[in-house]
Amino acid sequence: MADLTHLDAAGKARMVDVGGKAETARLAIAEGRITMNAAALNALRDGAVPKGDVLAAARIAGIMAAKRTADLIPLCHPLALDSVTIDFAVEDGGVRVTASASLTGRTGVEMEALTAASVALLTIYDMAKALDKGMVISGIRLIEKRGGKSGLWRVGDDQP
Repeated sequence: MADLTHLDAAGKARMVDVGGKAETARLAIAEGRITMNAAALNALRDGAVPKGDVLAAARIAGIMAAKRTADLIPLCHPLALDSVTIDFAVEDGGVRVTASASLTGRTGVEMEALTAASVALLTIYDMAKALDKGMVISGIRLIEKRGGKSGLWRVGDDQP
């Protein structure tokens, strides 16, 4: 079990020691999508959702979630993030969320970007559920990471 980074020699869960790693600039970008019916999408686009400005609330929720990732995901390091951004693209049938997180540090920010995207999508669902309870959240994934020992990775880099 020595090759599993989150288990000690006895097989017990542990937080990885990153103390000896060099600090590098790190960035992670994640995305996801929520599909919804036309009425909900039109109301969101027109600012007519009864609960208020859906995308403004989702942006704040995503940023807050990135900052709290270590409280939500076991064994994640608490990180002093330099930046978190949440962007939205209203598309046919839904909204695409893109979240990025960055810092200069000893460990990556993939989980922070993924958490930000996930919570932003959940917030959109929460605010628009009165208009469409059948919304579907899908495609949450890391699309890019930079920094650290492994350097640059983009979705598709590990595909044949």
